[in-house]
Amino acid sequence: MSTLTELLVAADAHRAALLTRLASEETDTYRLFHGSAEGRPGLTIDRYGDVLLLQTFHTPLSEDEHQAILAHYAPLGLTAVYNDRSGANSRIGNRLPEDQLEAAQTPRTIRELGVKYHFQARHQGQDPWLFLDLRAGRRRVMQLAEGKSVLNLFAYTGGVGVAAAKAGASFVMNVDFAESSLQVARANAKINSLATRPRCVESDCFAALRQLSGIGQPKMVRGKKMPPFPVLEARQFDLVFLDPPRYAKSPFGVVDLINDYPALFKPALLATAEGGVLICCNNVSQVDRDAWLAQLKRSAEKAGRTVRDAEWITPEDDFPTFDGNPPLKMVLLHV
Repeated sequence: MSTLTELLVAADAHRAALLTRLASEETDTYRLFHGSAEGRPGLTIDRYGDVLLLQTFHTPLSEDEHQAILAHYAPLGLTAVYNDRSGANSRIGNRLPEDQLEAAQTPRTIRELGVKYHFQARHQGQDPWLFLDLRAGRRRVMQLAEGKSVLNLFAYTGGVGVAAAKAGASFVMNVDFAESSLQVARANAKINSLATRPRCVESDCFAALRQLSGIGQPKMVRGKKMPPFPVLEARQFDLVFLDPPRYAKSPFGVVDLINDYPALFKPALLATAEGGVLICCNNVSQVDRDAWLAQLKRSAEKAGRTVRDAEWITPEDDFPTFDGNPPLKMVLLHV
């Protein structure tokens, strides 16, 4: 059985070519160790600029493991922060000494593909402000966005939207229900040189999509008054990015990536212009990607639209898998 240090050495070797490429692309943010596929399930080690972020999701690090990680990455000269999220709801459960907590809460700027993003190792939420496995998706958006209108759904901190604007999109709309996330999205836009500033819409994505798609969102449903929501004009976008959470429930609808992806897919498709691109994400590992794609194509047919071509976007080499089927599935649909 390999020691943790041996696993880290092997992970370094696996990433050598990628990290050289990323450095040339103005990227200082990537996963250094992906424990579920590299020998220590539940452990992730990420570089976010000058921070080494350690996270555990199943069992906390032992003191020996912690020291082995710090020793291995010491030559990088990074500030190490450990977030143990092995408790209920993946919430950060470990206290840090005062000096380490101050470092973890210090605002920083990171870079990916020439785009700047805000980062804090600890903040009011739980997840880092930039999901690294989505880099391949943001890269593809940047390749397509110039001169295009872009809709970024479940935008979180607006990473896809800011990347699209940086690449020359003519119009960008970020939609998310959490004002706290959109505050970070707006701040991310401000620290980049952008010809077009993304519009941030605080809204349940069901309410926004039903309006944008032309289906319409009534203020009363089955005699029940809906919560207030921004009023949006129906319009179609050249590029739509759909990245919903695994499961979420609201008065407007239920997000269920296992049982009911089409509930979101149909209005997202109708909000995509003819000849445009719809990028769909599904982060549930047990969902078979081919069966999921077949479901999307059937849903498109029922909606009177045709999927002309489909292109898989695979997470990059800092997110290896055992079988070539990553938990995060991203498919680009030409519609």
